[in-house]
Amino acid sequence: MTQEQTHEIALMRYSVIAPLISGLQDSFSSNEAFFRDASARGVMAPDGTTKHFAPTTIKKWYNHYNKGGFDALVPSSRADLGKPRKLDDELQEQIKYLKTNYPRMSAAAIYRQLRDNGSIRPDDLSESTVNRYLNSLALEMKTTTNQDMRRYERPHINEVWCGDSSVGPYLKTVDGKKHKVYIIALIDDASRFIVGIDIFFNDNFVNLMSVMKSAVAKYGRPQMFNFDNGSSYKNKQMELLAARLGSIIHYDQPYTPTQKAKIERWFRTMKDQWMAALDIRDFHSLDELRGNLMAYVNHYNQSVHSSLKGKSPQDRFFSEPERIRRLSEEEIDHNFLLEIERRVSADSVITIDQVEYEVDCRFAKQRIRLRYSPGMEEIFIVESDGTLTPIRLLNKHENAFVKREKIHLCRGDE
Repeated sequence: MTQEQTHEIALMRYSVIAPLISGLQDSFSSNEAFFRDASARGVMAPDGTTKHFAPTTIKKWYNHYNKGGFDALVPSSRADLGKPRKLDDELQEQIKYLKTNYPRMSAAAIYRQLRDNGSIRPDDLSESTVNRYLNSLALEMKTTTNQDMRRYERPHINEVWCGDSSVGPYLKTVDGKKHKVYIIALIDDASRFIVGIDIFFNDNFVNLMSVMKSAVAKYGRPQMFNFDNGSSYKNKQMELLAARLGSIIHYDQPYTPTQKAKIERWFRTMKDQWMAALDIRDFHSLDELRGNLMAYVNHYNQSVHSSLKGKSPQDRFFSEPERIRRLSEEEIDHNFLLEIERRVSADSVITIDQVEYEVDCRFAKQRIRLRYSPGMEEIFIVESDGTLTPIRLLNKHENAFVKREKIHLCRGDE
């Protein structure tokens, strides 16, 4: 199984337990009730099909995440890899659950699901073993119904942050050229407090990440990020980021009224107030314009809001300090690293965006997983135990003077 496949499985597992991890599930009487409901609803697997897992399996994922974070959900190689094993209790329970709730599933279909979700490897267990176990079961067939997840208006801060971008004014820089600028913002749904905002020449994922990172560093992590389906927001890197933070990503369907209406309304207010009063001729750099925008945002956050019963967004946000779950600087830096895979050349070199980097010779001719800061200031190899090892730019001149170890041949009498 490739690293990409194992991460797809880990993201699938996280998507099942995310409401519980983020704290957004409050409609169930207990965790056990949540596990049963999640089991009945199923989840979209990496192959695009809907899979159903036993409640105890989902509970195991939940416990693993609480102990080791997102990386604990990544399927790992077995210590007894290459050796046959019997149906253990967990596999028996998975098979029994699938056959009980989906009586039309064949042994072949159940075997494929166990293989696809990482429970078994083809060499571990044969399809005939699964078939023999199914023949031994004498269970009464049950039926289940899928339940839709309902969305609720959340009353507390840091439950939902809504994010979006908007075109700002055209800025004429010192070189005489006009540039379109983009404003990316995050608003807290309950307080209308702008938790993150910045202005850029490009509307892309890297700039969105910088706004998110700054907001999380100042105000803690939200339980849910709410975005539209734009390419800047909907990608695998965003899913990995949310999983590492312990948050949920929710994407709005087109042409439907959603919580995103608050950020859209704020952008309209910003344009009516800030942009309408702006004399763009007074600004010649992005930093100058940024400073003016930040002053406006501070004024907005401290002004009484009509929907907050006489409070300002800032007063409302800080009225619930217990809801601010700040992360350490180390956690934030680690969680906001991007991730890619690369194949190492025979001379221990990898290429990222046409730039060459050198890695340890033990990785030569292997496919490795890398994590890196959005600005490429730091790049790390993810070791097999999850630790991060930094790498550096290729320096051919320096390498020309590196002393190589020589292999000494000896005679038989030495």
